[in-house]
Amino acid sequence: MTRESESGLPIEPVYGPETLDGWRAEEKLGEPGAFPYTRGVHPTMYTGRPWTMRQYAGFGTATESNARYKQLIADGTAGLSVAFDLPTQMGHDSDAPIASGEVGKVGVAIDSIDDMRVLFGGIPLGEVSTSMTINAPAALLLLLYQLVAEEQGVPAEKLTGTIQNDVLKEYIARGTYIFPPKPSLRLIADIFKYCKAEIPKWNTISISGYHMAEAGASPAQEIAFTLADGIEYVRTAVAAGMDVDDFAPRLSFFFVARTTILEEVAKFRAARRIWAKVMKEEFGAKNPKSLMLRFHTQTAGVQLTAQQPEVNLVRVAVQGLGAVLGGTQSLHTNSFDEAIALPTDRSARLALRTQQVLAYETDVTATVDPFAGSYVVEKMTDDVEAAALELMLRVEDLGGAVEAIERGFQKSEIERSAYRIALETDSGDRVVVGVNRFRLGAEEPYEPLRVDPAIEARQAARLAKLRAERDQGAVDSALAELKRAAEGTANVLHPMKDALRERATVGEVCDALREVWGAYVPTDAF
Repeated sequence: MTRESESGLPIEPVYGPETLDGWRAEEKLGEPGAFPYTRGVHPTMYTGRPWTMRQYAGFGTATESNARYKQLIADGTAGLSVAFDLPTQMGHDSDAPIASGEVGKVGVAIDSIDDMRVLFGGIPLGEVSTSMTINAPAALLLLLYQLVAEEQGVPAEKLTGTIQNDVLKEYIARGTYIFPPKPSLRLIADIFKYCKAEIPKWNTISISGYHMAEAGASPAQEIAFTLADGIEYVRTAVAAGMDVDDFAPRLSFFFVARTTILEEVAKFRAARRIWAKVMKEEFGAKNPKSLMLRFHTQTAGVQLTAQQPEVNLVRVAVQGLGAVLGGTQSLHTNSFDEAIALPTDRSARLALRTQQVLAYETDVTATVDPFAGSYVVEKMTDDVEAAALELMLRVEDLGGAVEAIERGFQKSEIERSAYRIALETDSGDRVVVGVNRFRLGAEEPYEPLRVDPAIEARQAARLAKLRAERDQGAVDSALAELKRAAEGTANVLHPMKDALRERATVGEVCDALREVWGAYVPTDAF
């Protein structure tokens, strides 16, 4: 009996040579590290060195998160990945009425340069790679990071890392947007230009399908809508006067890894192939690095369960293996208790150890592209690619990613996929171990990590002290200069940096831009 993949594509019981009739390996595959990069973006992949092992962390205050980062580095993490709380993601200070009850809950609260100094205190920023999951206010957090690095004596050209900076997916699937699409895209183009001149090794955007997948997108939808967003960002930068090869090598992507290993491997291979062709054929990119789809992967948080949470250790290991077999450049493995609360030190360490076992105890790093030539994977790669290209064409027919977003197309498609998954789970057609099959009569108690609710008051006190100590005239002058830049065509990052140096807060800077650009209000669904 034929099964269906997560994308609703058929999975045959047996695959053989006839499956790939007329299939040309030289066109579909190429060599590892060569166009169309189906087999990976580097010739040696993990035979030279393993992927970057990142662990996503951040909670409560900057002091608490700093301690977690130092512990992760001591445990062997090669790169940091920062989670920010919702007020920071939405451009509000911790003492704003709208922030009440959310300070420090799903990430660390960063209100000003004072918090950023504490967050990275004792961490040599010239020696670590830092990824920051921040979108609408990405420019602010990047500039705060640069300012702290300067205080450490680290020149900007030595800084390495990534800002997510992908606001289009916020309109589609996540909701932490601030400004309307047009000024948001202008801000992203300003970041591209600023980093080319000031922070050349920084990855200026991580175009994310992960959050679409968490909202219910199928693998084909995940890569289709993510690559469509990527095309929109490239068009924006080119329209702003940049040469494609000046910024495209610093673009990166962010995908999920589900438990369905075969389709996930096929998805990653298809995404690389599509992107390489788009960059070459539509944008005329000549630098090979402009054609390479480099990506970070996070294991699927949405597939973790609060029931029998230890089973999540197995799920995460399987998901991480899929990401590695698919050729990811960096990986975050979720902690087994994340369906319950923020991960504890012990569970975060276990998640990192999962990656270390994959890297050092298995043989998947001994050869480049272990699945190359597999009948099933090659056929599934072709199938996912075709399904994704069909969706991308529908986005183009609507006028591109922004026009499609404003008509609610991507959101509507993802909601249909999520509804299908929910129906299959409720009916038992989709087995979720511990939830609709193999349940326990009574769950064993588990003590989760809890965030101290007093954090909100402490952050408010820090803000009151900051406002009392700083030169308010200098802050007001810097914010006025920022608004003038936002009203015109100058790069807003330069006056923004000046304002943050004068200890303007994240909320104040975002409010200054809200005054000029307005705030986004979503439209009805497609």
